[in-house]
Amino acid sequence: MAKVSPASAITILAIPVLAAVLLYQLETFDPAPFPEHELTQKGPPLFVPNKNSRLLLGSEKIGYGELPGPEWCEDGWIRRVILSDSAADSVVEKWVNTGGRPLGLAHGLHGEVIVADAVKGLLNISKDGVVELLSDEADGLKFKFTDAVDIDGDGVVYFTDASYKYNMHEGLLDLLEGRPYGRLLRYDPSTKQTQVLLKDLYIANGVAVSADHTFVIVCETPMRRCNKYYIQGPRKGSTDVFVENLPGLPDNIRYDGQGLYWIALFPDSYSWKLLKRYPFIRKVIVMMANYVKPRFNDKDGGVIAVDLEGNPTAQYYDVDASMITSGIKIGEHLYLGSLAVSYITRLNVTQYHASPAL
Repeated sequence: MAKVSPASAITILAIPVLAAVLLYQLETFDPAPFPEHELTQKGPPLFVPNKNSRLLLGSEKIGYGELPGPEWCEDGWIRRVILSDSAADSVVEKWVNTGGRPLGLAHGLHGEVIVADAVKGLLNISKDGVVELLSDEADGLKFKFTDAVDIDGDGVVYFTDASYKYNMHEGLLDLLEGRPYGRLLRYDPSTKQTQVLLKDLYIANGVAVSADHTFVIVCETPMRRCNKYYIQGPRKGSTDVFVENLPGLPDNIRYDGQGLYWIALFPDSYSWKLLKRYPFIRKVIVMMANYVKPRFNDKDGGVIAVDLEGNPTAQYYDVDASMITSGIKIGEHLYLGSLAVSYITRLNVTQYHASPAL
């Protein structure tokens, strides 16, 4: 066997290293450090007094096989679900196809439905099913990822553009780049004007008008927090934290009319904590994604309930709950939407309630 000289061995080993360095330098994706103060947890971990860690135990499947990605509406159809005491007897009807990707929905004041469509923008659908574009840009920037929507008592619409740079198919890039491209917006139907209320948000996601209509809540997914923007009173136009240090990455937030907001959570995994702190790892992930689709932990999903002041009251989650993006309590039941399954999950929270945490 021929001997390899030390110099030759070093050269052989150096070639792949140099190639990797060259590829790294040529990659145009340029992730940014998250603000250092955002990486340091503020105060003690959020204590949730009541928990149900077996969310799926006793749950039912509404519209099984008829609701492809029920928060995602991935085929463009908005469907109506007529609920029944029996999950099997619930009826799913196709209503309107927007031709885009409906995400957020809110009932208007006159029978219409306002839709945050990730592709089309902010839409109005009349009770007769006529689709009208309300807005698709603000301050000269087109919406790239219209996400969530809610309506005030006077008909004013509040909604989010998760990113003005990345569209819905590029959400992973938005998350990994670590720059704040999200916006909270206001659409006034009386003037047909769209106004930017907040910008420089890290993936502006769920939005909800407060129960007393004095502020709007908007969730920033990678920051594990939801902020409030005051729309009435002496603090009008200012912002404050509604809830932070959430035990997961917040998606949608919905008010149940009974004193609680329900926030859907993705798991705050160790791998995400690592990626958040080190931009160069995020860049490597994007480079590798050109060859191998990255996989992240999308299990351990669920929802957390917080009161009108943002104090946590209960959390429902499960190791097998995948990609939960929305949740709302109606009567005795909790309804959950997911990107990963073809049905709505329903749980009787009176029967399967959250128990005091140890």
